[in-house]
Amino acid sequence: MEEGRRERKKRQTRQQISDIATGLFLERGFVTVTIAEIAEAADVSVNTVYNYFPAKEDLFLDRGKGVVERLSRFVRGRDVGESAARAVLREMRDEVEAVSPRVGLIAGYDRFMKVVHGAPTLKARLWYIQQEALDNIEATLREEAGATADDPLPLLVGGQLAWLQSTLMGFIGREMVKSRTPDAVSRDALVLLDDIEEMWGEPVLSYAVRTA
Repeated sequence: MEEGRRERKKRQTRQQISDIATGLFLERGFVTVTIAEIAEAADVSVNTVYNYFPAKEDLFLDRGKGVVERLSRFVRGRDVGESAARAVLREMRDEVEAVSPRVGLIAGYDRFMKVVHGAPTLKARLWYIQQEALDNIEATLREEAGATADDPLPLLVGGQLAWLQSTLMGFIGREMVKSRTPDAVSRDALVLLDDIEEMWGEPVLSYAVRTA
């Protein structure tokens, strides 16, 4: 469906506010920048900012929804004969090999991480996003595997997939803060993914294979 003019304007306004806020946070830190300053810089009202971003943390972590839904998207898109875990590993490897900004492999990501480390509320929000990702992938695995409500496997396997995502992102963030190049961090992240696959074994790697 083609995007209407009103929807396009709203999307552009949201992106403009987010971009301006991120620039201010990177320049001055998260704690010191106020919503009023962001609104003034974006030439909108404070209420407009809150209409698009209910909390200040949403302005900096505005792609949290994508992180929450990413694992489920990978699992639902897995190939015939492919398990949930192998699909996630394949997709994550593709992102890392492509040196994708979607996994933090971009120049300047160290500045992003330094802002997060300097703001306890951002660290708390990241933790909450990780918990949402776990709940989301558990629900997806339960549906995809046809598991009963009392079956623990969707939670156990989903926990491993959510752990992979948070571990990979944590590793990349930590290494990028050391001022390493995205290409160098990418190579080490691929080794990390290999180690995780070897550690998992068949109980995780063979769960929820797509049959058709």
